[in-house]
Amino acid sequence: MDVFRQLKPYFWTEKKLFFGAIACLAIATALGLVYPNLLRYLIDNVISKKQFDLVPRLALIVVLVVSTKGIFQFLHGLCGGRLGNRVAYHLRNAMYNKLQYLSFQYYDQARTGDLMSRLTADLEAIRQFIGFGFAQLLNVFLMLVFGMAMMFSISWKLALLTMITMPFLAFTAIRFEGKIHPSFRLVRQSLSTMTTAVQENITGVRTVKSFARESHEVSKFAARNEDYKSMNIDASSIWAKYFPVMEILANLSVVILLGAGGYMVINGSISLGELVACFSLIWYIIGPMWGLGFQINNFTQTKASGEKILDVLHHYMHVKDSENAEALTKVDGHVRFDHVTFNYPEKQPALHDFTLDAPPGSVIGLLGSTGSGKTTVISLLMRAYNVKEGKVMLDGKDIRNLQIESFRSQIAQVFQETFLFSSTIRNNIAYGRKDVTMDEIIRAAKLAKAHGFISELPEGYDTVVGERGLGLSGGQKQRIAIARALIKDPRILVLDDATSAVDMETEHEIQAGFDEVMAGRTTFIIAHRISSLKHADEIIVLDKGRVIQRGTHQELLAQEGLYRQTYDIQYADGPQNAANNQAAVAREEDTSIDSVDAEVNPITHSSMPERRLAH
Repeated sequence: MDVFRQLKPYFWTEKKLFFGAIACLAIATALGLVYPNLLRYLIDNVISKKQFDLVPRLALIVVLVVSTKGIFQFLHGLCGGRLGNRVAYHLRNAMYNKLQYLSFQYYDQARTGDLMSRLTADLEAIRQFIGFGFAQLLNVFLMLVFGMAMMFSISWKLALLTMITMPFLAFTAIRFEGKIHPSFRLVRQSLSTMTTAVQENITGVRTVKSFARESHEVSKFAARNEDYKSMNIDASSIWAKYFPVMEILANLSVVILLGAGGYMVINGSISLGELVACFSLIWYIIGPMWGLGFQINNFTQTKASGEKILDVLHHYMHVKDSENAEALTKVDGHVRFDHVTFNYPEKQPALHDFTLDAPPGSVIGLLGSTGSGKTTVISLLMRAYNVKEGKVMLDGKDIRNLQIESFRSQIAQVFQETFLFSSTIRNNIAYGRKDVTMDEIIRAAKLAKAHGFISELPEGYDTVVGERGLGLSGGQKQRIAIARALIKDPRILVLDDATSAVDMETEHEIQAGFDEVMAGRTTFIIAHRISSLKHADEIIVLDKGRVIQRGTHQELLAQEGLYRQTYDIQYADGPQNAANNQAAVAREEDTSIDSVDAEVNPITHSSMPERRLAH
């Protein structure tokens, strides 16, 4: 019961409904035991003695008992339903709130499907058990105790004879539930696998058709469909094996009751009415025995669901406000990394002795291959993780001593992988601010070069984008994401390969807009295109978490190293450009970025590995 003790804060506030549901069910169960006594009285005192004038009185009593029982069953359902839904409401809010504030470190390992299952299936299991299951489990005990007590009060000999098969029935029922529930779990898992395959196929139908893999997908689905069929057949086999056994044991008790009871009636040990009463009572005992395995399994399943939910609710928050966290009021945007070393859990250090001083309004460029540590720098800047060694400071204050929400409200980031909500374009752009005017939305869209294509849509800014932005091209989604960051009016702007999905011409247009919005803001740019970094005040080249080069664009071009190698690959028609590096440097000094872009043929980042090998 430790799990339910930990869940107590979420249902104990509704304890009146909890005890009310149990009391109503207990009363309804007790009233159900009146029927056998009424039958005994009807046969022994009315029919046998031919006192038929008592029939109307008995009929009235039956109506009253049935009506009263119905009322208490209704109250049990009402109290149980309200209790379960209120507990689910409290738990759902608590879980969602906790999921919002759990750190990035938790989501690095969490699985989306598992979290969704906890919010739906596991929470539903707890709702049903607390609302109805616990009362039903208690009711099994009440029915057994009440029914057996009444049978023993009528004839203890007949009761003992009837109970001979009951332990075997209970044992078989428990074994059945122990077998059928794991089988049903496999059926659900198989169904989940099959539906996942269908979902992936529908989502990736263009990929399937472009590779002409329709027959492969049909075969893959057929195999999973076969597995689902086999699991269902196995479950049906278990049901077919155990159900007749339980049926025989239950009816065997009835046969013993009728045989032994009939003999006792003939001998005059009991009356006919008492035999009929015992026959009615036996089903009050067989029912709980039959369902004992189900109730036990329901309890253990709910316990497992509760453990999963408590795992989320009690999960340690690695990144949270300190006790005396300071709320930011005025921010200049001076960012400083002071000898920062960081590694992800159970991994090698991703950043070694990283130092950076970014004065307010400066532009910092980060360049490096995959896994070089660029994203780690930004993650530590946003305090997605806590720094292990060194400090990250904003305006001279350690960010660990600042309120997280207040601190992050000063940062806007455009991610490389654009995520849009299933809402209107207007709402997606305005997401970062509570109160925003339409004029501000349009201005941000114009700066991001998104206003043109948005205006051409049938519903303009009121166009609802599909799930994850389906219906828009990669470049269009990225421009909306840029507008979403710009409208936030942040003191620190982070552009994580923000123009990777747009063409070079659009990139230059967006860069022109950035010149305006970056003025007075500290900006961090992660990019693979040299053109996005040229005008940075300082460019930092990273490799395996270490700074291998730093300086301005011109300074790095004059050095041998990764930066100039990357430049040669992107701004040359072939590897022979290596011999013309000096000419390239001179051309950079004498011409503007627009004239350079008109003369050369940039190569996309996706071709960099092959071109680097050729170089």
